[in-house]
Amino acid sequence: MLIEINTVTAKNKAGGKNEIYITHLLGAEELAGQCKMFARVVIPPGASIGEHYHYGDTETYHILSGVGTYSDNGDIYEVNAGDTTFCPDGSMHGIENKGTEDLIFMALIINSPK
Repeated sequence: MLIEINTVTAKNKAGGKNEIYITHLLGAEELAGQCKMFARVVIPPGASIGEHYHYGDTETYHILSGVGTYSDNGDIYEVNAGDTTFCPDGSMHGIENKGTEDLIFMALIINSPK
């Protein structure tokens, strides 16, 4: 089955800075209620996704390229290609591109068990 890919532009995502680009790789049918999102995210230099909480789900980022800063409940870490982050249910995170090239990562949001 060939999946139709959908790219959207999000401005000031979760209170972040500037525009980011989210390419949804699977739709609602493929995610079957188990996940909210499986996507490739591009954050241009100087842009960010603001700090936000996850309730009822978890989110993982796997960094493909670029350099950024990742906020994990207020603790700040540098992230680079090959790094993976995890935001558990009830926690807060955000990410900002601090480099001169696009920060590109895979994002997966999984619903928490009920």
